[in-house]
Amino acid sequence: MIWRVFKYLKYFKVELFLNIFFNLLSVVFNLFSFVLIIPFVELLFGLSVPPAEAPAFALSQDGLTDWLMWQLYHYKELWGVWKCIFIVSGGYLAGNLLSNATRYMGSHFLSPIRNGVVCRMRDDFYHKVTILPVSYFNSRRKGDILSRLSNDLFDVEWSIVCSLEMLIKAPINILLFAATLVYISPRLFLYFLLVLPVAVFLIARIGTSLKRNSVKGQTKLGNLFSVLEESLAGVRVIKAFGKEERFISRFEHVNEDYSRSMVKVARRRELGSPLSEVLGTLGLVAILIIGGSFVVNGELASSVFIFFVIIFARLIPPVQQVVKGYNNLQKGSASAARIFEVIDADEQIVEKPSPVVLTEFRSCVEYRDVSFSYQPDNADPVYVLNHINLTIPKGKVIALVGPSGAGKTTLADLLPRFYDCVSGQILIDGVPVKDCQIDSLRALTGIVSQDCILFNDTVANNIAFGRPDISMEAIRQAARVANADEFISQMPEGYYTCIGDRGLNLSGGQRQRLSIARAVLKNPAILILDEATSALDTESEHAVQQALEELLKGRTSLVIAHRLSTIQNADEIIVMEKGEIVERGSHTELLQHHGLYKKLVDMQSFSN
Repeated sequence: MIWRVFKYLKYFKVELFLNIFFNLLSVVFNLFSFVLIIPFVELLFGLSVPPAEAPAFALSQDGLTDWLMWQLYHYKELWGVWKCIFIVSGGYLAGNLLSNATRYMGSHFLSPIRNGVVCRMRDDFYHKVTILPVSYFNSRRKGDILSRLSNDLFDVEWSIVCSLEMLIKAPINILLFAATLVYISPRLFLYFLLVLPVAVFLIARIGTSLKRNSVKGQTKLGNLFSVLEESLAGVRVIKAFGKEERFISRFEHVNEDYSRSMVKVARRRELGSPLSEVLGTLGLVAILIIGGSFVVNGELASSVFIFFVIIFARLIPPVQQVVKGYNNLQKGSASAARIFEVIDADEQIVEKPSPVVLTEFRSCVEYRDVSFSYQPDNADPVYVLNHINLTIPKGKVIALVGPSGAGKTTLADLLPRFYDCVSGQILIDGVPVKDCQIDSLRALTGIVSQDCILFNDTVANNIAFGRPDISMEAIRQAARVANADEFISQMPEGYYTCIGDRGLNLSGGQRQRLSIARAVLKNPAILILDEATSALDTESEHAVQQALEELLKGRTSLVIAHRLSTIQNADEIIVMEKGEIVERGSHTELLQHHGLYKKLVDMQSFSN
């Protein structure tokens, strides 16, 4: 999963090249400043005698040392010791300034990479969420989805993408410093390599444990978000039943469980840095002992040994950064896996390579021997619909009635392909909907449901719903048809009034009429009304019913209703029970049949 995150770097090739280039310069300038240490020590303590004649410049250890020594001793005789010390110090300062300036330039070009990678991952995640079928979300909590988009992506940013600086700059430091140590004393550097396998093994064990605990922690955070989301959505019910303490206790339990997991993650992550420092210190102690013996035996110059020790000490911090970056990658890998699990999710509702584009609706919609189950892959699936045969002619109003759980909404949801039927097929003008382009299919259909989905935006934008080309007059006309223009005009800013989250600033009837206005403006060829008035009071129902009557005029409609008084004038009423059609006919015909429909009418008449 980590490498999939890094694949996004292909969009930032220039910035990545410049980041590596400036980091390389930073290390080179840093090394240059430390190279001056050898002649500085020799000059200060008089540890060696310069060559009698000016040597030629060479990149070998002895050649470079002799050239610098001759230069310093030459200027020492001309200007004195203190001036030479100031020259060396100035060279060290200049090298340090250039090193930090180029390091900043490396970070400067890393910023668009870090934020750009996360931005593209967020876009891919949201794009996939919007195109996944409705069935994908039936078995998943919204809180867990939100947790993946927020916390998991945040964790990827700081655990993986922010580690890019460590993973780019630190290896460059390690390679150049290690090459310098090999150049100075290959034999001494070889002793350091003897402890390296032990360090790598211990660090890998920590990383594996960190990844395992991170997966558990992110899953538990998803549960935490789910509890919070459910509590916010059901706050009225919680208060009405006086169950605040129960939900508080539930949240505290989930929160403590998540906290314990993150404590384990933090402890293992923080263990890597001190462990690498201890191992580095052990290596440094070994270098001091072994290298000291080389100096005593005359096998290594004391100034060169001091330079080796300083460079070795400078090697430890980038090694620690690599260890920290590795542990961060292991932790972030768990979050990345959860994000890519959504991005890689099977779309299920698949469009054919060359689909039929529907431009108009001409004759009829036909359900031909349609059966459906929400778990078709189970060994013994439960079928919500069984062998449904239904024809909806153009311009006719077909009503679906029956007890809850009869399959009415499922039957309607199959038409715009929110789900695909398990067997049989649905056809529009003789073309199977599975052969149609999904966008053109849904462009022909409009839905007004019991649950009015409105957005935290203005009234006008909720009616237009993503169509900036629509004029205000067209929006007003749709509102008039939906019997909504009067109450909209009385709002503080009229059509430009923000209606709040999910339209909670409006009454149920007002929200429903806005939803109807949106359907009117879309002007769909096929309209689905899913219990559009069942949750309204009598006054609101009357206003909405008038709007619906205007909307249904001359339009092909599939109407789902519990209140049977609203569908008495339908061209045909389909009575469903346990996923099957048990009766069909007009209101009068069904009453004379004395079947389930008559029983439902009598029950509603009695309750009224």
